[in-house]
Amino acid sequence: MADTTDNRVSAEGIAEAASKAGKKGLPPVHLWNPPFCGDLDMRIAADGTWFYQGTPIGRPAMARLFSTVLKREGDKHFLVTPVEKVGIQVDDAPFVAVDAEILPDRITFTTNVGDQVIADADNPIILRGDGTEPRPYVHVRRGLEALIDRKTFYRLAAAADEGPEGRSGVRSSGMFFPLEP
Repeated sequence: MADTTDNRVSAEGIAEAASKAGKKGLPPVHLWNPPFCGDLDMRIAADGTWFYQGTPIGRPAMARLFSTVLKREGDKHFLVTPVEKVGIQVDDAPFVAVDAEILPDRITFTTNVGDQVIADADNPIILRGDGTEPRPYVHVRRGLEALIDRKTFYRLAAAADEGPEGRSGVRSSGMFFPLEP
């Protein structure tokens, strides 16, 4: 990925702006449409690890901070502030669902960056892939998804029951989510 064409744009600048904007919850990135400033050498690997200039970001709080200003437009991902937007690379989904609280009427996922999301009509569990290699995701926010990790998917499968059309799945918030194609 090419470095940004604007030398003033940096991960540190984005982090500072995100910190200021996120004092009271998630910043309203869906309302921000700043000019594109180029690509930043930042990547989110398929396992949820954030990299900056090829080096893993070792501070979870820093990855969390960046995640709050992540925006998706079509198939592209950006870090945005009110005044700048930089492209980053995302190998699969930007987040990984690493745990779930499975109750009879609700499933609450926790992501690798600390987001919690209840599976419902707005945040569905989505199954991609095929019967031999299912790829389960849950919608987190504004078009951003989390890949459900293997151990959490196995826990969902253990809690599954039969639903419409004889398909195995789980229920949350009055919805049925199939866990098989």
